[in-house]
Amino acid sequence: QVQLVESGGGLVQAGDSLRLSCAASGRTFSIYTMGWFRQAPGKEREFVAVIRWSVDNTHYSDSVGGRFTISRDNAKNTAYLQMNSLKPEDTAVYYCAAGPTITTSLIRAPGHYDYWGQGTQVTVSS
Repeated sequence: QVQLVESGGGLVQAGDSLRLSCAASGRTFSIYTMGWFRQAPGKEREFVAVIRWSVDNTHYSDSVGGRFTISRDNAKNTAYLQMNSLKPEDTAVYYCAAGPTITTSLIRAPGHYDYWGQGTQVTVSS
């Protein structure tokens, strides 16, 4: 089993920045892919960004590309999501997810991830 704990959410104004963290524990050797998803009220969970655990390979959704950066610290078993130039439409609960090797064509689908954190709320006011 792998446990994921997110932190770093909060209430900010449009244009501000936040950095989310996702600390993994347990059988972390089984993690090859870590991603961030978000879910706004009344909407489906959507892909935000993903990073491979052993190589520098990242992907972003079109809505956050250029503003968000995903990174990892293997020594700390922690993934990060640096969010800049936040917009009100970025308001959502942000979830960290971890899974095995996932082919690029499937990384945006939540169902391919085995482990999920409890989520952290990000609210961006206008």
